[in-house]
Amino acid sequence: MLRFIRGHDLLLPGQTVVVGVSGGPDSVCLLHLLASLSAELSIHLHAAHLNHLLRDADSSADARYVSDLAGALGVPATVDSRDVRAYQAAHRRSLEEAAREVRYAFLAEVAMTVGAARVAVGHTADDQVETVLLHFLRGAGTGGLRGMAPAAEWRFTATGTTLPLVRPLLDVTRLETGGYCAEHRLSPRQDLSNLSPSLLRNRVRWELLPLLVNFNRNVKEVLRRAGRLAVDDFAFIGAEAERVRDSVEQETGGAITFDTGSMLALHPALQRYLLRDAAQRILGHMRDFEAVHIEDMMAMLRKPVGTRLALPHNLEFTAGYGECTLAPRTPAQAGAPPPEERPLVVPGETALPGWRVLARIADYAPAGADPYRACFDLEAVGDELTVRSRRAGDRFQPLGLAQPKKLQDFMVDAKIPRARRDGVPLVCSAGRIIWVVGWRVSEWGKLLPGTKRFLCLEFSRT
Repeated sequence: MLRFIRGHDLLLPGQTVVVGVSGGPDSVCLLHLLASLSAELSIHLHAAHLNHLLRDADSSADARYVSDLAGALGVPATVDSRDVRAYQAAHRRSLEEAAREVRYAFLAEVAMTVGAARVAVGHTADDQVETVLLHFLRGAGTGGLRGMAPAAEWRFTATGTTLPLVRPLLDVTRLETGGYCAEHRLSPRQDLSNLSPSLLRNRVRWELLPLLVNFNRNVKEVLRRAGRLAVDDFAFIGAEAERVRDSVEQETGGAITFDTGSMLALHPALQRYLLRDAAQRILGHMRDFEAVHIEDMMAMLRKPVGTRLALPHNLEFTAGYGECTLAPRTPAQAGAPPPEERPLVVPGETALPGWRVLARIADYAPAGADPYRACFDLEAVGDELTVRSRRAGDRFQPLGLAQPKKLQDFMVDAKIPRARRDGVPLVCSAGRIIWVVGWRVSEWGKLLPGTKRFLCLEFSRT
């Protein structure tokens, strides 16, 4: 494990590391090993255990065991409980998904409280084999077949924050962690739910893998090697994709638009990577996304204008004129303004469906570029502003243009995806559009060298 930590730069001298400890053999081995190596690694440890309230007295006994073990090792510990079943019902997750999300949220809280730079978890080589096989059974592509990385960022989609995870035992087998515990007279807890056939991972562990061993006794190493090869292949494809990204895609306002001609000129492996990466950037995860969805998106690059593809988690891939756009499916999800005009409170705050609008009057314009923040000459636009969505016949004079043009033409020229045009807020003054929010301000009302009072508007999603 020490060689693995150093080979992958998992833990650095001086860092505080939270160790997730369930009480089972793998995590107990991890805590004991890290405690014995903490001086050599120059790290500080903090154990963390979460009672999921799923196994009654056994769960409480697990918590006491971890607390006692940490105390015996001289490691400070945080032991807490969360109602996983309540979370599962509220978020419509499987029990396994709910437990993982609640557990990682708890670990993130502990890490923030103690100032930890890393959170170490006890995933082993056997967990890696099972993960690769599970991803294969669910139809994953090269990205999914990588399995788990030695170091990774767990992303919380609700907040956009990340949890830095490290897996020091990823080259150690479950047999070895159990042997280590026996050798050091540790008595880890046994979770009988790990034997339940209701969980797919357990059926893979206890039914499928033993069957595969009958065909190849080295099947576990074969699967681990396939995962390592997928890591290398995926990294190479990713580097190539980064070189061409700016020439084939544009991200605006939560949607990603691809130039179909440029995409079709790429190797299919690059197409798959860019499409998969776009979905992950919008969603913050790839839960329920399978290789078949990416293949369907690739097929959309050749579909006629107006064709739509429904994807998991309310994403939609839409074919336009020489482009395809990946975005949330409905205008309501994108925060569509009402068709009728709504007045803005100036100065002050206005709540709209999907949006919060802050208006300030100042004697300067704040620095920094943000597509959802704009400043105008207050004397020109006044303080009686409204917000609405587009209407037939709308005209707009973009900044720098001598004459107004049809708003529809502007949206086409600006490559605003057709599926999102009704959801773009328009700020108006005296009946004229002064800002297509997220895209362009108007020539009328622009800041001038002699501007003395600034009206600053800022839109944020709710």
